[in-house]
Amino acid sequence: MKTARHHELLQLLEQYDSLTTQQLARLLEVSLETVRRDLTDLQKQGKILRQHGRAKRLGQGAAETGDPFAERQKSHLNSKAVIARRALAWVSEGMVIAMDASSTCWYLARLLPDIPVTVFTNSERICQALSKRRHIRVICSGGLLLREYACYINAPLVAQLKDLAIDLFLFSCKGVDGSGALWDARSWNAEYKTVLLRRAAQSLLLVDKSKFARAGDVKVGEMSQVTQIISDSAVPEIWTATD
Repeated sequence: MKTARHHELLQLLEQYDSLTTQQLARLLEVSLETVRRDLTDLQKQGKILRQHGRAKRLGQGAAETGDPFAERQKSHLNSKAVIARRALAWVSEGMVIAMDASSTCWYLARLLPDIPVTVFTNSERICQALSKRRHIRVICSGGLLLREYACYINAPLVAQLKDLAIDLFLFSCKGVDGSGALWDARSWNAEYKTVLLRRAAQSLLLVDKSKFARAGDVKVGEMSQVTQIISDSAVPEIWTATD
């Protein structure tokens, strides 16, 4: 019965693009609690995206808002290499650093010298890149692996970070809009970045100029939470101004 309801729920999301929890409960003729449990199960399976009381089907239009890792890896190659080298100067021995699953952070991970640092990440590719570094301690967030995006999702981040003090969080995003809001394409990536932004002592936003004045589907945070932007181009003064 549960499997059949999940199938029907996914069909509804495919038909209507997105629906609220209340709408799904009415259409499926079940309680809100049942719908919420179903949505949690389907989100863990990487089949839906949840945002502000609504749900979308992934594998359809919602998944296309984020580029697969292989595509991101090849785009703006020179810019990402420049940004990665600049960010490397912020890393020193003894630090605990966190990285997201962006291709820019992957380039940075490949440049990391084999020094005593701890790296926490949700990126499959970064874990692979650092697997042979004897002095780098690697902590993977774990969770469900989305192979297309080389990213682990739905890990219990708050519990994992309880006894881990993050000195520096390095991340990228889909875009930064004119007001300084940070945006991403997928809810699980946004959640990871939001949590790390709040917990890290310092954070570096690694973005090339193509991300300027650009929004996405899910808000990550505000530019005011970022210690410094590292880019291949001059950063708009409105984002770097201090009170």
